[in-house]
Amino acid sequence: MVATLVRLRFLVLRNTLKRSVWQLIAVIVGGLYGLGILFGAVVGLFALGFADQEIVATVVVLAGSAVILGWIVVPLVAFGVEQTLEPARLVVFPLSLRQLLVGITVAGVLGIPGIVTTIAALATGLAWLRSPLAAVAAVVTALLGVLICVIGSRTVAALSTSLQSNRRFRELGGVLVFIPLILLGPIIAWLAQGVAGSADALPSFARALGWSPLGAPWAVPADLAIGDYGPAAAKLGITLATLVILVVIWRRALAVALVTPPASAARRVARGKTGLFGVFPANPAGAVAARCLTYWRRDPRYARQIIIVPVVPVLLWFYSNNTGFAELVNFSGAVIAFFLSLAVYADLSYDGTAFATHLADGVRGRDDRLGRVAALAVIALPLSLLAVVVPVAITGSWSWLPMLVGLVAACLLTGFGVSSVSSALVVMPVPQAGDNPFKSAPGAGFTTALLGFAVWGVALALLVPAVVLGVLSLVFDSALLGWITLAVGFVLGAVVFVLGIRIGGRLLDQRGPAILSQLKAFKGA
Repeated sequence: MVATLVRLRFLVLRNTLKRSVWQLIAVIVGGLYGLGILFGAVVGLFALGFADQEIVATVVVLAGSAVILGWIVVPLVAFGVEQTLEPARLVVFPLSLRQLLVGITVAGVLGIPGIVTTIAALATGLAWLRSPLAAVAAVVTALLGVLICVIGSRTVAALSTSLQSNRRFRELGGVLVFIPLILLGPIIAWLAQGVAGSADALPSFARALGWSPLGAPWAVPADLAIGDYGPAAAKLGITLATLVILVVIWRRALAVALVTPPASAARRVARGKTGLFGVFPANPAGAVAARCLTYWRRDPRYARQIIIVPVVPVLLWFYSNNTGFAELVNFSGAVIAFFLSLAVYADLSYDGTAFATHLADGVRGRDDRLGRVAALAVIALPLSLLAVVVPVAITGSWSWLPMLVGLVAACLLTGFGVSSVSSALVVMPVPQAGDNPFKSAPGAGFTTALLGFAVWGVALALLVPAVVLGVLSLVFDSALLGWITLAVGFVLGAVVFVLGIRIGGRLLDQRGPAILSQLKAFKGA
């Protein structure tokens, strides 16, 4: 039965790729990218085997901890946990919960990220070749670490699905609950700083992580290599206990999710109350803006993208303290503006078959683009400016304000323009309305991440002139260059924005029926 589920996983992926050339290209690029990372990791681990044992332990534990943390956090807040074998669709089949858990786990390991992670984890044995016992243990604990990666990501996704039975949580809690997870790295670092000296911060940090679920799998071989069998056994126990606890939590959350359909809610609206439609102009662009802003207020698939707003200043403040560059937090506004402006790079995918109303009503592509950007601007503009002014006021860096505002303008306008084009080209599987917003729809996952990185790359390339001017204004402490950055940011952003609206609108007019066909295919997948 597990073999059947694995075959089904690849069958669904194959059918999805046959529908979209972009998905196929992304998978090929992703495979090549994964091979490049894998080759570098294996060579690096082999070379690491000739270093001092403390260096080997430090690098392996820190890297392994980062991998587990990345598996659990990054997909949830960026692109979603891939659920090609969606449990809700398998509930009608005669599968026991144990078979379902095993099948989903194996399918997760056999994805591109899973395969790359598994091979790289097994290659940690190369770093311990000088200690045969540690090398053998590294292979065993590496497999346990991979299982923690896969099962941990599925556990968090299943938990969020269960909690969504409450509408209020779906609208807000489903986003806020993951903020502590994103900040787990700085939290652990703050705790470790209490015991880490200035001269041996990284080795001490690695030793501290070795007693946590993140680092325990990778710390066992290090203890065996120096003959500390007691701590090695204790860390192996932590690893096994972590795996057991994750399986128990996942099993319970999945059992609840399978029998608890997402709750729906109906709202009574007084006659004549049109909500946001009465606020925006009575034209096609205004109607699109009102509808999209309603999504931003009530749809957790959109709301989860706001999670970056409170997280960015905290992370930059943490790194500013560690690097000694106290003013690093001043760039919070620019970072927030960049990511929020690109949040709608595949916005039509979230419309689903409701996009048919745009075609039926003859909404022009330009009006569609303007409406979506206007809705996002209502949220992104004040949040970005607030994230500029508050840090500047705290650090007293008022001379930086023109440069920072210029970067925010460049990021917002450029991002809006790039998103207007990309969302007319990129259509991909996404969670349906009411689904877990932190999962990746069947056939997506790593391909979605690659498409996102591609859009980010285009936006960053267009931002190079403004960024270079901003850096030069800091290097030469030049107020004039700061004001030039402000002017260039607005002009550059405005040009990209106008071109993006025009090109994106023209593409949408041309590709509207084809986009709707793709959206229907994804919904029926």
